[in-house]
Amino acid sequence: MLGNTEIDEDTWEDMETLLIQADVGFDTTVNVIDSLQDRVRSEGMTKTSQLQGALKETLSDLLDFPPAMDISGRELSIILVVGVNGSGKTTSIAKLAHRLQNLSRRKVMIAAGDTFRAAAIEQLQTWGSRVDVPVIANRPGSDPGAVVFDATVAAKARGHDVLLIDTAGRLQNNYNLMRELTKISEVSGKVVPDAPHEVLLVLDGTTGQNAIEQARSFQESAGVTGVIVTKLDSTAKGGMVFSIFHDLRLPVHYLGLGEGVDDLVLFTPEFFVESLFDDEDDETG
Repeated sequence: MLGNTEIDEDTWEDMETLLIQADVGFDTTVNVIDSLQDRVRSEGMTKTSQLQGALKETLSDLLDFPPAMDISGRELSIILVVGVNGSGKTTSIAKLAHRLQNLSRRKVMIAAGDTFRAAAIEQLQTWGSRVDVPVIANRPGSDPGAVVFDATVAAKARGHDVLLIDTAGRLQNNYNLMRELTKISEVSGKVVPDAPHEVLLVLDGTTGQNAIEQARSFQESAGVTGVIVTKLDSTAKGGMVFSIFHDLRLPVHYLGLGEGVDDLVLFTPEFFVESLFDDEDDETG
């Protein structure tokens, strides 16, 4: 695509390989190539140098801007955050709290619902201090439902308007822990009607299509309403975002691009698609 050779069958085979290696997924790859081939014919393209811009536009057209999260218009809105161990869930919660408090002028509290690991509670408390957001926690091994109940009551009593609930990082095939997610949702709903109002799934951008299977399981057990994709500052290509949109019909709200508190950014199709090409552009610069 970066050269100026004739478009031929090898061009399409190379493009298919690149898209699949970027975790775009087979079905989406086939659709993209079909659309591009139609465009090449209709616009009379003959050189590979003409393809990159057309490919970016085709990929962008497959994605949508996420809708605004349902966290306004009530006294207290509750966001449940779920994901497997190592996905970057705890740090994403802190960054989201920072973003909501500083950019959206919300009054945020965090519930340390991951009671299975002492390190998880300590990590969240450290991040809470760093971003100046209070964290409600209990001792390791305590009932997560009780922590969530206490935090919900405290947030309401202290005038906070957003409560972010951390949960234990769990594997998608652990039935009992998935049941616990359902219980936590029900506990928060006892204090605040219709809670949780959003259920955000944190997915590691380096895990590729395996993340889609995780998402399916969490969607079934926790009623996921949106996604945060993390670790896109690494070698990850994050192409599985296309499968999240088209196979699961879930919006991607945020992208995690680094370790800093400001490195959680709103998802936009154009920015995301450009990031897929960054390495390739850098290598030719």
